[in-house]
Amino acid sequence: MEPVNVAIIYYSATGTVHALAQAAVEGAVKAGAHVRLRKVAETAPPEAISARPEWARHLQDTADVAEAGHDDLDWADAVLFGTPTRFGNPASQLRTFIDTTGGLWYQGRLADKVYSAFTASNTAHGGQESTLLALGNTFYHWGGIIVPPGYTDPVQFQSGNPYGTSHVAGDGPPGEVALRAARHQARRVVEAAGALKAGRAA
Repeated sequence: MEPVNVAIIYYSATGTVHALAQAAVEGAVKAGAHVRLRKVAETAPPEAISARPEWARHLQDTADVAEAGHDDLDWADAVLFGTPTRFGNPASQLRTFIDTTGGLWYQGRLADKVYSAFTASNTAHGGQESTLLALGNTFYHWGGIIVPPGYTDPVQFQSGNPYGTSHVAGDGPPGEVALRAARHQARRVVEAAGALKAGRAA
C-alpha cells in the first residue's frame, strides 16, 4: 500500500502553534507518512504585526513555509489543523482559508478523510477545548472522520486534553510533554488513515 498523505495546515502568529505543527510533522513522518507542512496566509494588517516584534520576527522566520492551497487538502488522506484560540474559536486566518473550500466540499472531495486538530491559548482554560470542538463542526460538514488523541498514550495523562494537543503559551514555548502529545496525535492520525486506506484498497 502507498504511504498515507498527511497535510498539516496551521496558523501561528508568534511560533507556539508552529512548534506544535513541527512536532506533528515528526510524528507523522516517523509513522511512515508523506507530509506537507503548510501555513495559511497572514491576513492581519501590517501595523498590527509590526506592533509586536515577536509576531514580525516569526513571520520572517517562517517565510520559507509554503502557504496552504486547495490542492493540499485534495492530496491528503488526513489533515491536521493547528490554530491559536481566538475567543474560544479558531483564528480568523485559519477560518478564512477554511471558508474558501466550498468548491471542494460541494464536489465531495473533503469527505472520508481523517481530520484532527491542535491549539494553544495564552492562559489555562483559555478556550482550547471549544476551539477544537469548533473545528470539529467543520469536519462534520465535510463528512470527515475525526480522530482525536483521546487517552491512548501515557503522555495524554500528562497533557490532559483528549480533544487534541494544546499548550498554554503564557507558560512559554511548548515543552516536551506538549511536543510528545503532538507527535502521538499525528501518529494516531496516520495509523487511522492507513487502516482506512488499506480497507478501501482491499
